[in-house]
Amino acid sequence: MFLNQCLQNNSKLIEFAFHAHQQGLILPDTYLLDLDTITENGKRMLNVARQNEVKLFFMLKQLGRNPVVARRLMELGFAGCVAVDYKEALVMIENGIRLGNVGHLVQTPKAALKKIIAAHPEVMTVYSLEKMEEINRAAAELNCVQPLMIRITDDDASLYSGQVAGFSSRQLPEILEKVRTLKHVRIGGVTVFPALLYSEKTQTIEPTSNVNGLLRAIAYLKDKVPGELLINIPSATCCASIPTIRQLGGNNGEPGHGLTGTTPLHKASREPENIGYLYVSEISHNYKDKAYCFGGGHYRRGHMAHVLVGRDLAHAQQFNIQAPDDDSIDYHFEIDHNCTVSDTALMCFRAQIFTTRSHVAIVEGLGQGHPRISGIFDSQGREIPVNWE
Repeated sequence: MFLNQCLQNNSKLIEFAFHAHQQGLILPDTYLLDLDTITENGKRMLNVARQNEVKLFFMLKQLGRNPVVARRLMELGFAGCVAVDYKEALVMIENGIRLGNVGHLVQTPKAALKKIIAAHPEVMTVYSLEKMEEINRAAAELNCVQPLMIRITDDDASLYSGQVAGFSSRQLPEILEKVRTLKHVRIGGVTVFPALLYSEKTQTIEPTSNVNGLLRAIAYLKDKVPGELLINIPSATCCASIPTIRQLGGNNGEPGHGLTGTTPLHKASREPENIGYLYVSEISHNYKDKAYCFGGGHYRRGHMAHVLVGRDLAHAQQFNIQAPDDDSIDYHFEIDHNCTVSDTALMCFRAQIFTTRSHVAIVEGLGQGHPRISGIFDSQGREIPVNWE
């Protein structure tokens, strides 16, 4: 999906990926993250966010919840992380990363509430009264008050399968009354998901129908909640979309793929963010007129399309590639041409590393001409040893 863009704006990463794989520094089924490029992308977004008075939490599930990237982004000035689920929150706590929003798409289970609340997340997203009560009880034991972010899902909302949840904006009077009876929670924000998405028709990032419910919620809560509300307008956050967050009345975004220049917008047009990762594999074998490389990193919405095969960039060839169907395990990816066994195979498709069994390697120093791999991790953010040499 993004291989040609990477050739255009980050060929150094491609050159190093060939080198690292051919020298045995990394195994196939490894995502190679360019920390220098991710850092520069983050700086650009923070500058735009400051100009628009938008607070940014970074999201790293798509990069394997990586603590090295998280620490670098905190050093730049990001306000914290979005922990999409409790497992990500626990990884970030272990690594000393400030929690911005916890429970954005997956609620925090009862057993993990005290641990996570003790880390003082700025907000915890909720979409049931029962979870509000559980958070209140856990916060009471810790003698603190936990701000809540209310997720709104009205009848005109558009949701992804597996993410069906939320309060109707019509329930806000009931929610306010409930919160008044609870002494250890307060309303700190409001959100919907997704709020912004790329439009193939207009080739821009536009508001979804979910924003209608958000605007109704903001209008109702405006004079009824003390203090400033965190108004979260998520999805596709990047330099191009941050002004839209502000125009819609929001003050909080959460760049994920924007950090690596891999939102759908980045495929359609040249944006300020450059490509910040590659997927590295290796030719396993040929069968009839096809070649097969090692899999393991497939995400079914990744739009895998092309692969660059060879031992260095100067002599590499580009072919079409496809993943197995969704009924099969991605042991291998199929290439529409015979290739040399053990050659490097490079791809750049839309990733969600936390859903894979891949390794994650961090390269630093590309921008200075002295690249080095500074760590190898699993897909959940845990550092792993090099045990194949």
